[in-house]
Amino acid sequence: MDYIDYYKVLDITKNASQAEVKKAYRKLARKFHPDVNPNDPEAERKFKQINEAHEVLGNPENRKKYDAYGKDWQHADEIEKAKKAQQQQGYRSQSTGGFGEHDFSDFFESMFGGRPSGGFTGGRQVKYRGQDFNAELQLQLKDVYTTHKRTLTINGKNIRITIPAGIENGQTIKIKGHGGPGRNGGPKGDLLITFAIDNNTPFKRDGNNLHRTVELDLYTAILGGEITVETFDGKVKLKVKPETQNGTRIKLKSKGFPVYKKEGHFGDLFLTFNIKMPTGLSTKEKELFEELAHLNKRK
Repeated sequence: MDYIDYYKVLDITKNASQAEVKKAYRKLARKFHPDVNPNDPEAERKFKQINEAHEVLGNPENRKKYDAYGKDWQHADEIEKAKKAQQQQGYRSQSTGGFGEHDFSDFFESMFGGRPSGGFTGGRQVKYRGQDFNAELQLQLKDVYTTHKRTLTINGKNIRITIPAGIENGQTIKIKGHGGPGRNGGPKGDLLITFAIDNNTPFKRDGNNLHRTVELDLYTAILGGEITVETFDGKVKLKVKPETQNGTRIKLKSKGFPVYKKEGHFGDLFLTFNIKMPTGLSTKEKELFEELAHLNKRK
């Protein structure tokens, strides 16, 4: 595998924070996305390289391995084990005359691209698990209110996945066997999808519960009545008690967000009343309010 400087691919420095990695990836992914550059092979090649760079640098653990071992980062665990084995064998060889440093070099080369092709050690072929792929999927809050299917393009391949209702912002799901190919007959890696959920609704999500503020006119707040309010899945009629105070909060049971992987289960919706004061009062209305104020003082 040729060495690719993923930091240069994303146009960031090695000291870049994880947030800066994500920001750079999003910017470049939008710029070189195939939908924006149809029938442009160079843009498609660049887009794949950008995704590859994000799969490595976007994962702190993978990034640490890449910084330490470069193009061999996928075999970091095996390299570390081999180093420990070298230390242990070096200690034993002092007293037993066993496996020496030169022998270890042969062993190391056979594992990581050395002379015996095929990756054999001690007569056995070493199987390596494939690289995990990391992807970020951006959705709107309304998109995850219902379970649905979506097709993703990962490294040029289309993968159809089911997105369960109720998935949360920042949550990661694993699609087994859709990562990089294994070596020497090893298993494929997995695809790890992290969800970035934007909320452009008047509802605030708190786990499975939803919150929103509802404006209430002064007259309904004082006298009571019936109003129509928007929930996430439609309108409902609601009775308002007389003398409702500003900031009063009520709960609509099971009108919140769906519970992840629990079909038919929902959180609650909490409504907070914000009493809207009347403006542009007529002379008669002002007189009536003055009369009410006078009556209130006489109590």
